[in-house]
Amino acid sequence: DVQLMESGGGSVQAGGSLTLSCVASALNWRSSCMGWFRQVPGKEREGVATINILGNENPTYADSVKGRFAISKDMAKNTLYLRMNSLKSEDSAMYYCAADRRVVGCTVEAGPAEYNYWGQGTQVTVSS
Repeated sequence: DVQLMESGGGSVQAGGSLTLSCVASALNWRSSCMGWFRQVPGKEREGVATINILGNENPTYADSVKGRFAISKDMAKNTLYLRMNSLKSEDSAMYYCAADRRVVGCTVEAGPAEYNYWGQGTQVTVSS
């Protein structure tokens, strides 16, 4: 199994920045595709960004965050990051880190059902 724990959420004004962290028990073939998802009450969980931690492919992003968010990894620290800039009120959500080795293509279009490992989430609130 892979254990994931997010941190870094909080409250910020619109236009501000936050960096989320996701510490994994291990970054290896079991967690080769990692992603950030977000969810607001009453809505489905949506993919925000994905990255193949063992490959050189470019990360993928939801259209709503392209140019503002950046996903990255630090293999030495077993940590996945999501840098969020130019935050908007519509970015407010619970953010989750996810991992699995079987996500086809490891793109942001893959739904949450393709991921087997999840963190507990970290809340991001953006006030306008």
